[in-house]
Amino acid sequence: MSEIDPISAPEITILGVGNIVLKDEGFGVRVVEALQEQYEWPDNVQLLDGGTLGMELLRFVTGTKKLLVIDAVAGEKPGKVYRFAGDSVSDHFNEKLSAHEIGIQDVLTVYKIGGHDMPETVVIGAVPEDIEAGMDLTPTLQACVPELCDMALKELAAWGVSPKPRKG
Repeated sequence: MSEIDPISAPEITILGVGNIVLKDEGFGVRVVEALQEQYEWPDNVQLLDGGTLGMELLRFVTGTKKLLVIDAVAGEKPGKVYRFAGDSVSDHFNEKLSAHEIGIQDVLTVYKIGGHDMPETVVIGAVPEDIEAGMDLTPTLQACVPELCDMALKELAAWGVSPKPRKG
């Protein structure tokens, strides 16, 4: 395995993952888009559309100290919101809803086995209603976007981040 070369990643990374051509599967990306549209972010925070990059995400998050992942999550009730932190993050990704989640678990594993400092990681998300082909979120998950934005802002406030609302 090659040495990880930390790029100058900001201290905090907000990572939206999912496949936007599969309706609710792209939920994490859509929440990050909303956060980018609504707020101005300090230089120590990067917002990433991780899409379905999987292991390729490693080069974007290496060196970050705190990682907030926003995603569609496995569960029984569409629209139910979840938060995972600590050991429950690994448990969540062991449920493997989709291929990109396998990739994120792999990224976190590389951190561990490579002896690198693990970023403090929190995952927030909602259960998808429909992951068939389509570019738009279902009304159920579209209604969850503001709640997930609020959850993200609360996590970030605990990490000392207060973005400025955009005017307009």
